[in-house]
Amino acid sequence: MLRRRVIPCLDVAHGRVVKGTRFVDLVDAGDPPELAERYAREGADELVYLDITAAPEERGTLLDIVERTARRAFIPLTVGGGVRSVDEMRDVLRAGADKVSLNTRAVAEPDLVSRCAARFGSQAVVVAIDARRVTGDGPRDAGGNAVASGFEVVVRGGRDPVGLDAVAWAVRAVELGAGELLVTSIDRDGTGAGFDTDLLRSIADRVEVPVIASGGAAGPADFVAAVREGGADAVLAAGIFHRREVSIADVKAGMAAAGLPVRGTPSEVAA
Repeated sequence: MLRRRVIPCLDVAHGRVVKGTRFVDLVDAGDPPELAERYAREGADELVYLDITAAPEERGTLLDIVERTARRAFIPLTVGGGVRSVDEMRDVLRAGADKVSLNTRAVAEPDLVSRCAARFGSQAVVVAIDARRVTGDGPRDAGGNAVASGFEVVVRGGRDPVGLDAVAWAVRAVELGAGELLVTSIDRDGTGAGFDTDLLRSIADRVEVPVIASGGAAGPADFVAAVREGGADAVLAAGIFHRREVSIADVKAGMAAAGLPVRGTPSEVAA
């Protein structure tokens, strides 16, 4: 049976790890390389590093910080934010990333996903989808059609809605070559209200690649729900790990107690 991965996330702004609520009101949470080393030591299965100000500032990824982070943590590293071309993905991989996450630019230029997958393989391409629930009459896409799934895509660090159905985009991203999807609920991000399992399930049921759950975790039960109710293959969190409210060992112990296979026994993680 597939073992479920527990992944800390490093949201990086101006060279520092930050955390906020719904991508705003950011506060400093530490140095990326130091946190990466700590999480690797504590039993993280992988790390996700997101340069959350790259797209709004229209710049590339800060490669020197990626390189220093990769040197401190010998576990798989996914890097996102600011990758706008195949050459920039190459540079991020050379800096030490194992996988690269595409978000804003992939929405604007979908064939970038295909070109990156053709060059580096689908296993190295992650498409990150930041989504929020549609309220009221809801937004319309470019053709004037309602967002059918009830979830719309937002880009540029959760700032801008684009009138794109999140589930339809997930399916398309996989068709284009994405080997994994990182699905973040903007509504839940930083709130501690739990993962949006409806959002996760609506995507997981439509694709055959791993889905990483992100946004809203407060405790081990939320991670269990993301897998059982949301169909997620991996679970990601940031603030609760940064603030040491919950440890990776706590999460893995809770998942193991619920009968979910995890990488490394809880006792091994705690040691």
